[in-house]
Amino acid sequence: MDLIRIGDKLISRSKMQRAIDQILELRVQGLSQQEAANRLGIDRSFISRLEGLGEVRRGSRIAVVGFPVANKEEVLQVLEEEGVEYSLILTDAERWQFAQGKSGQQLVNELMEIIASLRTFDAVIMIGSNYRIQLSNALLGREVIGMEIGTSPITEDKVVDVAELRTLVRSIKREKGEQL
Repeated sequence: MDLIRIGDKLISRSKMQRAIDQILELRVQGLSQQEAANRLGIDRSFISRLEGLGEVRRGSRIAVVGFPVANKEEVLQVLEEEGVEYSLILTDAERWQFAQGKSGQQLVNELMEIIASLRTFDAVIMIGSNYRIQLSNALLGREVIGMEIGTSPITEDKVVDVAELRTLVRSIKREKGEQL
């Protein structure tokens, strides 16, 4: 629904989205936060906070985690070509094998080690269901960039659009000013 009531106020989501789009368009055009604020009649600090809310920490150290992936070898090839430092790409069968044969303590310890390792990267691309992306974001914070391949629960391998993945990795690198 477009309209939301908050106390005595009636808020329009579409009006808010149009305002955000205007702010971002002015910033993309090269206007400073102050120039955009002056043009739109808002406080510069609002633009700063808005950008902070949407900011994805990006950098050259990229990790990619994805499952269940049907075209695993093709995904790994792209990640290698693009210089991604860490990848954990699993098929549906492999993700179940990962958990089998381990005690609860062993499984939790391994997952905690993976999470701790991922937190050292500037950007983490999570390829998976909407729920897994949301969960990863809660565990890792702002550095997670989701690439949704289905709605949870995903019960079979899904094909990852490798051209989209390559574009995403390159855009993260470009933000850091790296040579491609």
